[in-house]
Amino acid sequence: MRRLLLILAVLLLGSAVGGCGFKLRGAYSLPFDTVYINQPEFTPLYALLKRNIEASSAARVVTDRKKAQASFLVTADAPQKIILSLDTAGNVVEYRLLRAFSFRVVDAQDHELVPAGTINIHRDITFSNPQVLSKQSEEALLWRDIENDLVQQILRRLATARPVAES
Repeated sequence: MRRLLLILAVLLLGSAVGGCGFKLRGAYSLPFDTVYINQPEFTPLYALLKRNIEASSAARVVTDRKKAQASFLVTADAPQKIILSLDTAGNVVEYRLLRAFSFRVVDAQDHELVPAGTINIHRDITFSNPQVLSKQSEEALLWRDIENDLVQQILRRLATARPVAES
């Protein structure tokens, strides 16, 4: 009897989730086969972008811009740590971690494939002097989360790229 109720509950939950339009994120369909990223190859962002592009699409990242059908050009990348609040003694209680990232995507002839845009991502973090080591670890995790979120947003924007019509 319990097994039957469990099966019914799973089926009911599955149909409810499916009925609301929920869908797992799948592979991205990029309209180009090769992409160049104007970042040093040793940076974490480059590695994460390359890994995600090649794992979730048929496109490959190349190191020579002349061989790329599309070029992902980073125009600005500004991570900031902003004080949000202080306690009565003037000690920081809360920070905002903010990353403002601007880019554009062009084809081999410098025609715009994705309009120049900026992605702003932030996370708030509390701070406590007695827990400084654990808060530093938490901050590092949040920066990593921001970077992962950034890469996913970039991939979604790359998937919207539209090639310029030949005239």
